[in-house]
Amino acid sequence: MNEGETDRRVVDGRFELESRLGGGGMGTVWRARDLLLHRYVAVKEVRPPDLDLAEYDPGAAEMLRQRVLREARALARVEHPNVVTIHHIVDGGEGTYPWLVMELVQGGSLADRLERGPMAPAEAARLGSGVLDALNAAHAAGVQHRDVKPANVLLRTDGRPVLTDFGIAAIRDATALTATGSIIGTPDYMAPERVSGHSGGPAADLWSLAMMLYVAVEGHHPLRRGTTLATLAAVLQEEVPPPVRAGSLTPMLSCVLVRDPEARPDAGTVGRMLAAAAAQPVARGPETTSYPLAPPAPPVLPVLPPTDDMQAVRRRGRPGVAVASSVVGVLLIGTLAWKVLPGGNSDDKGATNSPGATGQTQQSSPTATPSSSGSAKTTDLLTPNGIRTAIKAIEQKSGRDRFGNLSVYPEYVLADVMVNGSNTKFDSYTYRVGGSVEEGIIKDELMDGYEPVDLGKFDWDAVPALLTRAGKVLKVKNPTSRYLLVEGPWKTFDEPANMSVYLSDEYGSSGYLEADPQGKVTKTYPADE
Repeated sequence: MNEGETDRRVVDGRFELESRLGGGGMGTVWRARDLLLHRYVAVKEVRPPDLDLAEYDPGAAEMLRQRVLREARALARVEHPNVVTIHHIVDGGEGTYPWLVMELVQGGSLADRLERGPMAPAEAARLGSGVLDALNAAHAAGVQHRDVKPANVLLRTDGRPVLTDFGIAAIRDATALTATGSIIGTPDYMAPERVSGHSGGPAADLWSLAMMLYVAVEGHHPLRRGTTLATLAAVLQEEVPPPVRAGSLTPMLSCVLVRDPEARPDAGTVGRMLAAAAAQPVARGPETTSYPLAPPAPPVLPVLPPTDDMQAVRRRGRPGVAVASSVVGVLLIGTLAWKVLPGGNSDDKGATNSPGATGQTQQSSPTATPSSSGSAKTTDLLTPNGIRTAIKAIEQKSGRDRFGNLSVYPEYVLADVMVNGSNTKFDSYTYRVGGSVEEGIIKDELMDGYEPVDLGKFDWDAVPALLTRAGKVLKVKNPTSRYLLVEGPWKTFDEPANMSVYLSDEYGSSGYLEADPQGKVTKTYPADE
């Protein structure tokens, strides 16, 4: 790199850096002028967070260098108008970091576009079709992107998307460069199978694409939490709330955002669904769709046919076995048909208290008022009476009274019920407002070191005070989702049984507080302000 007469840096005697376009922890992207061909290009400067890395950890520095070279090779293998073109690489050899010279895409990124507000479903579907075309081309060349997110989708001046940043792309038979134990990818958009330690396949890129489109139309990320670890846990364990603004894009999002990669539709089906969504007129409001859909039912994910149920694998499940049921999205003569949760309320009011429903406040959920006869109907399960009612019903349905853990939402309760005679194996159950109990499809084991939770030791009368305190100290001003998580002891780290109250809003701000079984608060994690 030389110093030009204008005090601008010149890379390789040819590329004059003019202005910074963006950057992160691993380097900077510059707008540069190619002094030989008299054109503008984008130059990626790789620079690790620790500039002394090469000195005290030459192995890690060489791994980073190889990663950049791999990005160049990945890009070179994928020729498609929706994939950024690589022109040149400047590599000084061992002990240096390469520079990548690429085409300059001048319309900004999708992240920049979303800062101005959400996209209409049809607009997002058209953009998604272009990104899917790019992914199809990459997959055909044996390349998985592994980091599809708004910042990595650039926009041409006519709005066409261009996929970039293949820095952590996995080339078939060349994946050993991923550092063991590292978080490779952006947690918000990583597929569950990749979070759980598996390399994943093309279906994992489809998850990332669908999550990106969810964010584009809904205006918030449904699983982003206050910390990286909390976000990773949410991706593994929590259900994806059904979109409320996605309109014609809803079937595609619901089909792809399922945890079992084998249950996701293939790229061809996704492409047809995106094309159908793009062809629909713009919806008039968040509850207007282009398909005859039933209103969202209380639980947060659609399921397989009505005879089945689903549950997310929660914190006690083994991370490598995160499986959930899918929504069936079928294209029949140009029409998409899909199934929603059994028991959905045909009245629009059934959606008002759905956990995570954008723009709808959970705090107004009605609660039961016990009468002298004890016949009052529970309409909010996140209350002492609601919790006791749900536990009793699940025990009666399952014939068991030992639990792995318990997640309580205003409209439903998820429970891991221990198999008789085992301290590790459990089956999943769901209890819903109205009294129905259904056995789920999850059959799993507790993670090593975890023990069943004794629900008899918990003071459920302390829950209202915990919710009130959470509303005051967690700094989530307008929560749209709230729930209680009850967990057993974790002997590995000598952690006792506890219950935690979680709050989050439609913009991804979230926090939680943890308490002992008697309701004494032991930890508080406010939302980032």
